[in-house]
Amino acid sequence: MPAITPNLWFDTEALEAAEFYTAIFPNSTITNVSHYTDAGPREAGMVLTVDFELDGQRYTAINGGPEFPFTEAVSLLVSCQDQAEVDSYWEQLGAGGEFGPCGWLKDRYGLSWQIVPVGMEEYLTADNPQRANAAMGAMLSMGKIALAAIEAAANAVPVS
Repeated sequence: MPAITPNLWFDTEALEAAEFYTAIFPNSTITNVSHYTDAGPREAGMVLTVDFELDGQRYTAINGGPEFPFTEAVSLLVSCQDQAEVDSYWEQLGAGGEFGPCGWLKDRYGLSWQIVPVGMEEYLTADNPQRANAAMGAMLSMGKIALAAIEAAANAVPVS
């Protein structure tokens, strides 16, 4: 199978963003930095691309210019093992950015992330529709996801 590498388009912040992300996620590193040459289209010597890995997942960041900003149409989902991980990634990635509803945030570069605890889906897709609705209602009222509150909402509905 061919390697699939997400390519993230930045204006001028590709290296700064890669350094930010690799400092947050364990087992992460910048693997290569290339630069524009005299052929352009941007200033010679400016960072062109940054290849990096976040816990084994490869990414490329490019300084392509201001033409294509990030939107929520694409986001990166972080599956967290516990609430402490949710709290940590929420705060670190959201620092200088914008916190949104239902576990979504935009980092300081405008890239959207979903910070989600493992186990949340089982409540949202419960066989009992009333439990699933209660869990969904709880999640929709949140910014940062709190799995215990979703679980409590689902458990408040009698099992049928």
